[in-house]
Amino acid sequence: MKGVLLVNLGSPDSPEKKDVKKYLRQFLMDERVIDEPLWLRTLLVKGIILNTRPSKSAKAYKKIWWDEGSPLIVLSKRLLRKVDNLTSVNVSLAMRYGNPSIFDGIKELSDKGVTEILLIPLYPQHAMASTETILVLAEKIRKENFSHIDFTNLPAFYNHPDYIRVLSNSIQDHLKGKEWDHLLFSYHGIPERHIRKTDITNSHCKIDGKCCEMTSPAHEFCYRHHCYETTKKVAEYLELKAGSYSSSFQSRLAGQPWLKPYTDAVVENFAKNGTKKMAIVTPAFVSDCLETLEEIGMEAKDDFIEKGGEQFHVIPCLNDNDSWVKVLSRWIDEWAVS
Repeated sequence: MKGVLLVNLGSPDSPEKKDVKKYLRQFLMDERVIDEPLWLRTLLVKGIILNTRPSKSAKAYKKIWWDEGSPLIVLSKRLLRKVDNLTSVNVSLAMRYGNPSIFDGIKELSDKGVTEILLIPLYPQHAMASTETILVLAEKIRKENFSHIDFTNLPAFYNHPDYIRVLSNSIQDHLKGKEWDHLLFSYHGIPERHIRKTDITNSHCKIDGKCCEMTSPAHEFCYRHHCYETTKKVAEYLELKAGSYSSSFQSRLAGQPWLKPYTDAVVENFAKNGTKKMAIVTPAFVSDCLETLEEIGMEAKDDFIEKGGEQFHVIPCLNDNDSWVKVLSRWIDEWAVS
């Protein structure tokens, strides 16, 4: 019997400091998130970050927390219910960090008699700290607890025509009737060294503005290339004029070079240089979460207005958009009959 496991990032169980600290510990101690030697990662996370960041993060989570719970969890469950109703196989939900765990998601399917699982990391672009860490942990859990189950992985869908179509239409729908001077595609940032680590050629990725445009096997796992390709494909679909859109990268830790340009600096510069009406979309996320609702929807918006901007249109993630649900369900059904 076949089944599907949808896997998203995860969230604290509550916006309280103790739960946020527990979540951050699990998240930041992941060797594919902070890819330093264990001793250094432990020193950074447990000795420094967990003594300062939980309080700040808890305040941010409280700003965006819904009555039903964490927005990311609530939206992921809504997506699960809709997809489960449309597909011909059992579908379960898991989070890489927090609850429900990947172990629980696999067990739920196993208890229903499932012996072949399609793993769907809910990230359009491949990255060490998102897709890869999900697949590695899921395989470890499978070997240790569910050796009778086989896995198939849905590849990154950053440039899949179906995804580009639903993302583009969602952007167009949310901007209908609104005026905007510039559309910013803001992707989650990662350290530059992650790009080089996932370069299967060990030589192509220079992060010099040219390598992402050159054909290479390295592009299969290059997050930076995937992001720029998503922007390019959407711009082509929507027939956006050159100069009316751009890409940037949000969220970063201090002390090391991350992918540039940085979203906060880009937003501020547009406002300072006279852009009055800006729109922003976050295509690295399928579900709205702290990074989209608070960092973009609140902080970036406030910065833009404070620096002279007038209108800042935040485009929601696909979440449980019916067109996205149909696409995801069709991909699942195509796999199920293959």
